[in-house]
Amino acid sequence: MKLTTKGRYAVTAMLDLALHGDQGPVSLADISSRQEISLSYLEQLFSRLRRQKLVVSIRGPGGGYRLSRDADRVYIAEVVDAVSESLDTTRCGNKGDCQNGEKCLTHHLWSDLSDQIHQFLSEISLGDLMKKHEIRQVADRQNRRQDGKDSETINTDRLTDQAPA
Repeated sequence: MKLTTKGRYAVTAMLDLALHGDQGPVSLADISSRQEISLSYLEQLFSRLRRQKLVVSIRGPGGGYRLSRDADRVYIAEVVDAVSESLDTTRCGNKGDCQNGEKCLTHHLWSDLSDQIHQFLSEISLGDLMKKHEIRQVADRQNRRQDGKDSETINTDRLTDQAPA
């Protein structure tokens, strides 16, 4: 089974949002920076996530996004489904026309695998992932890296046109 970039990025962005949402609305620019996902791609994904009522947008200064419900009630399969991502592992898109217009010998095997994967992801919430020590370690590293970028910014208010003495 291959989950495409759209589904992976949507899950990654939603987990980032869940991890940082206790600090207020989270901007897509912050998610983009931490997760190294293009801002325009995130905008497309969050438009779909908002339509499926998984996130709420907050407008204005200090705005951004927040989860529409508790992270323990947002399941990974919902996120993948919201961005119209297929978990289908068949060659035929589960149409049953994989071999000269008919089902191939292993069609049902791959179709059942797709169902199992979807069921597995339906049982894992963002809250479950947030509790994992390994995920917390990665999030801490990303936060430190992002904070480091912020501290490397040059404060132009202190610069003058004077040459050093």
